[in-house]
Amino acid sequence: MDINKQSLRLRLKQSLSPSVMEKITALAKRRGFIFPSSEIYGGYQGFWDYGPLGVELKNNIKKEWWKSMVYKREDVVGLDAAIIMNPVVWEKSGHLNAFTDPLIECKSCHHRFKVEDAGDKCQECGGEYTQPKTFNLMTEVLLGTTEPKEKSYLRGEITQGVFVNFENVVNSSRVKVPFGISQIGKAFRNEITPGNFTFRSREFEQMELEYFVKPDEAESKKIFEYWKKERIDWYVSLGINKDKLRFHEHVEDEKAHYAKYAFDIQYEAPFGWSELEGIHHRGDYDLKNHNLSYKDPQTSEEFIPWVIETSGGVDRAMLFFLIDAYFEDGERIILKLNPKIAPYKVAVFPLLRNKEELIIKAKEVLKIIKEGIDGPVVWDDRGNIGKRYFAQDEIGTPWCVTVDFETLEDKKVTVRDRDTAKQERVAVDKLSDYFSEELK
Repeated sequence: MDINKQSLRLRLKQSLSPSVMEKITALAKRRGFIFPSSEIYGGYQGFWDYGPLGVELKNNIKKEWWKSMVYKREDVVGLDAAIIMNPVVWEKSGHLNAFTDPLIECKSCHHRFKVEDAGDKCQECGGEYTQPKTFNLMTEVLLGTTEPKEKSYLRGEITQGVFVNFENVVNSSRVKVPFGISQIGKAFRNEITPGNFTFRSREFEQMELEYFVKPDEAESKKIFEYWKKERIDWYVSLGINKDKLRFHEHVEDEKAHYAKYAFDIQYEAPFGWSELEGIHHRGDYDLKNHNLSYKDPQTSEEFIPWVIETSGGVDRAMLFFLIDAYFEDGERIILKLNPKIAPYKVAVFPLLRNKEELIIKAKEVLKIIKEGIDGPVVWDDRGNIGKRYFAQDEIGTPWCVTVDFETLEDKKVTVRDRDTAKQERVAVDKLSDYFSEELK
């Protein structure tokens, strides 16, 4: 690695507070966002489980992505390809030869590190390193009931499922170039040094678009720039601070084996500027290697389309949404998540948990809101009102609704906003419209 790059990365790490990640990690476990996988047996490095709140947040991110990339467009269709494919796929794609990381090992403690993360001395014991060796990131899997079993691979990226189905999609959907195929799914990489919480894991979820264009340099560049803007704007629209986002262009030794050119959308995390999503110009690399082409139904012109790819990580997006939304106000912790991705949309409280008339009315209000909006609405009657607000702020619930004795008379409830703590009275029969409008 270039010495200047290494120094810059170390300075970035030192200039940002490491305690932020400790707080996020603790909050994620305490409140049911993310748990270490197999924790009762000591966990398993590079694998994570998503709890009740985590699965809601993750699903909401995927839902918003799919809405933006598929439902709101006329030139993109969806796909869900298999995790395990014929091993020939990975030979043709170049992953068996080129999907590698340079790896070095400490001569003293024998810990292994990626060259780009290693530094001059071993991070564990200060020992000297061996010379770098190539390490393939594909995760092998054995199939079959008899020996010898057939060796295959868990997919290292979800992209290849799109390419091997290119003809199927074209023939069944009647799509015409330019068009895109979107997919969300799990991928697996035999990461040498998983770390920074869920940022670098061995099992992760991707959300990708492969957009097929004519092999024209000027036109493909224009479309590439279009998708760069679309993707960074999407994160900003869901609440990420735009000042913490930037583009990073890949230099020659950073580019993947398939890329003509590439940019990362980076987020300024507590551990430094880090990749959030990649936008890649893959040229005709993949379709050519799979011996696939396209015939224009109007002109009968046959050509190999070029591919513009947007490749984001669901887990990374969720991690950075959590980091960006984390605020402290004295002892109060607030997750200022955009309401569209917040795990719970509304929490309903009875003012007092031991007054039957309040409980009955609050349950009615709960049912009305549940039937009126798209998203989870939860009941909370633990402790006093202040503690309930505190708890809901900490998990990012945008609004809390309190049913009090006045509600029994005027049929209005108190709606409290998470971010401003402002309270207003809203008629019960107007609640569905109120929240539906806020969630647009």
